[in-house]
Amino acid sequence: MENFEARRDRFNFFESFENPLLNITFKLETPNFLSYCKKQNIPAFHFFLFCLMKTLGKLDNFKYRILDNKVFKIDEIYGSYTTINEDNLFNYTRFQHSDDRAEFIKRSLAAREEAMKAETLINTGIELSPREMKNYIFITSIPWLDFTSIQHPVFKSKSADIPAVAWGKFTVLSEEKIVMPFSVQAHHGFVDGVHIHLLAKTLSEQIELEMKA
Repeated sequence: MENFEARRDRFNFFESFENPLLNITFKLETPNFLSYCKKQNIPAFHFFLFCLMKTLGKLDNFKYRILDNKVFKIDEIYGSYTTINEDNLFNYTRFQHSDDRAEFIKRSLAAREEAMKAETLINTGIELSPREMKNYIFITSIPWLDFTSIQHPVFKSKSADIPAVAWGKFTVLSEEKIVMPFSVQAHHGFVDGVHIHLLAKTLSEQIELEMKA
């Protein structure tokens, strides 16, 4: 928490806001993992998700949370993303992270299958304790759209401490590069524009590392 203490005055400043959320949408350029995934027979969405989760785990500013009016840092991040069934109804997935890529993808695919088959809305977080809920990052993919902005629903803006990440349609720029709309929403007491820049930079580096593994 040493890094947080250095910015506690910034947190105290934004904590007084009715809506302390920072939301930035931008074009994220990364190495072209689509061709790599095709060659390796890996689902591109789950490969990208794995790289994203690994990246978020490296950046403290996306792991700060508030509970009982106190700031703390979570030790691990769980995946939770939206998917849709054949009736175009969305549902939530949930699964525990693994640093092993094959195991992560296996868990992610199983969670997706469960969510797609569920007839009712599941994994809403209602069944979790307030502390358990803090381990999550909210993730949305809108693969059909090259969107330019997004507004995530928030239960209570003033206390919204769990970051939300969204991305859209992958567009191939070249054999080496792809681009996509990418959005990050987070509590400004924890995250500034520079941290979103670091997220983008580190994510691209993580993708490159995984493609060399």
